[in-house]
Amino acid sequence: MWRLTIHDTLPSTSDLVRQRAAEGEPAGFAVMARRQEQGRGSFGRSWDSPSGNLHISVLLRPRGRLAEGGLWSLLSAVALADAVAGVLPDPGVLRLKWPNDLMLNGGKLAGILLDSTADAEGHFASVVIGLGLNIAAKPDMAGRITACLADLVPPLLPEAMAHRLLDSLAGWIDIQARDGFAPVRAAWLARSHPLGTPMRLRHGSADLDGAFAGIADDGSIILDIAGTPRAFAAGEVRLHAGA
Repeated sequence: MWRLTIHDTLPSTSDLVRQRAAEGEPAGFAVMARRQEQGRGSFGRSWDSPSGNLHISVLLRPRGRLAEGGLWSLLSAVALADAVAGVLPDPGVLRLKWPNDLMLNGGKLAGILLDSTADAEGHFASVVIGLGLNIAAKPDMAGRITACLADLVPPLLPEAMAHRLLDSLAGWIDIQARDGFAPVRAAWLARSHPLGTPMRLRHGSADLDGAFAGIADDGSIILDIAGTPRAFAAGEVRLHAGA
């Protein structure tokens, strides 16, 4: 399914994949860089991308409407978590934080950024999934605790993790195509924080405090706020200071 190219250095793997997508590249194109110079994170943040960590982006052209982007965000997180779990002595130290942060012992281990385009009818034209995984180093992030796999396991090659990730992603794409979102949601919830966990959601300019109450059919997070379940398709979740 995948056509992986590996570069020593790129400004951004996602920028290259987006360029190729605009030029008509078919689904399955994947780009890994051993180092990125202009890595991007969520909410306009930069993503420090040193050598030894994994920096990879893939191109998908799924059916469906752009409003279903949340499903692909959660699917990507599940695939990444499964790939990483396979190299850990205790996979139970991993947690998923909505929508697609992978946490290791409370520190941010990996992040995912989706760039989607639509056709004139509002259906997907392309989905570029960028994934950054801290393998050898845990870069500083203002106000955030970070983690890396080297804290727990011997050194791993980014190329080997790239292939593990791509295999896992292909498997979950097949599952969703065959069985819909339900198994993806179940797998995501199995690695998430327990229902009832207190959370703060930064939604626009407002901070909303509530308790985690599940995931909606479109991938939105459901928070119980003062006894009323409310679904949010966007926002940044904080569990406590630094997480």
